[in-house]
Amino acid sequence: MQRTPVELTAAEQHRRATTFAELHRGPGAFVLPNPWDAGTARILAGLGYPALGTTSGGLASRLGRRDAARQVGLDEAVDNVREIAEATGLPVSADLENGYGDEPRDAADAVRAAALAGAVGGSVEDATGRADDPIYEHDRAVERIAAAAEAARELPFRFTLTARAENFLHGRADLADTIRRLRAYEEAGADVLYAPALPDADAIRAVCSAVTAPVNVLAVGAARALSVAELAELGVRRISLGSTLARAALSALVHESREIASGTFPDAAGVLSGADLAELFERG
Repeated sequence: MQRTPVELTAAEQHRRATTFAELHRGPGAFVLPNPWDAGTARILAGLGYPALGTTSGGLASRLGRRDAARQVGLDEAVDNVREIAEATGLPVSADLENGYGDEPRDAADAVRAAALAGAVGGSVEDATGRADDPIYEHDRAVERIAAAAEAARELPFRFTLTARAENFLHGRADLADTIRRLRAYEEAGADVLYAPALPDADAIRAVCSAVTAPVNVLAVGAARALSVAELAELGVRRISLGSTLARAALSALVHESREIASGTFPDAAGVLSGADLAELFERG
C-alpha cells in the first residue's frame, strides 16, 4: 500500500513544535536520530523515536558529495527537511550548518526556510567552512545566533533553536572558549546548546553545569562510550547521532559490495527482509 505524505497544517506544526520543546524538559535525556530521506525517517519513527533531526552529512552522502565542504545549498537542505517532515508525524529539527552564509541575515533566512518546509527546530553552527579560518570570531558568531533567534521568535509556533559551538570539531580544544560561546549563544536567544565532540565526561559535565538551557551532545568519542542514562546524569538532555546512521548504512553497502566483487556472497544473516522493512514503513 502506497503511503501518502503527512499533511502538515498550521495546527499540526504547532503540535509538533510543542511536543519537541517538551522533550527537552526531561526527565532524563532523549535520542534524536538523524534520517536522510523519507524511508529512513519512517523506519526510525516505526522504531519508536519521539523526534527526528536531519543530517547534513547524510544528505551530502545521499547526493554523492563531500560533507562539511559547503557543497550542499540551502534549497537542497530545505527540500530534504520537507521530505522528512512529510514522511511521518514526528517533530523534525533541521541541520542548517552555518546558515548557508556568513551574514546574520543568512542564518535568519535559513531558520525561516526550514520552518516553511515543516521543521519545528533547527541548529546553526559557528563554523565558517573555511579551512584557514574555521570558526567565526566570537562577536560575529553571537550576532548570527541572535539573528536566527529573532527569526525563530517571529514564527507562529515555538521553533526550538539550537546553537552549536564547533571548536572541538575543528582542532580547537578550548573548553573555556567553548563554554564562553555557549553562554553567549544562550543569552542571544538559543533554546538548546550543542558542542560536538567534547573530549570526556568531565567536559560534558562542565558544559551542562555552565549553562541553563538544555544541552545536546553528539554520540561520538567519549559520549558514545557512555549510555543514555549516564549522559543524562552528566546533565545532557538531548543526544544526536549526526551522520552515524548514514555512514553505518554506507559501510554495510561497501563491505558487502567488496565481498561480492571478490567473487563470493556475504552471509545474509541479520539482513532485514522486504516484509520487515514494509512493516517498519507502515508503523512510521
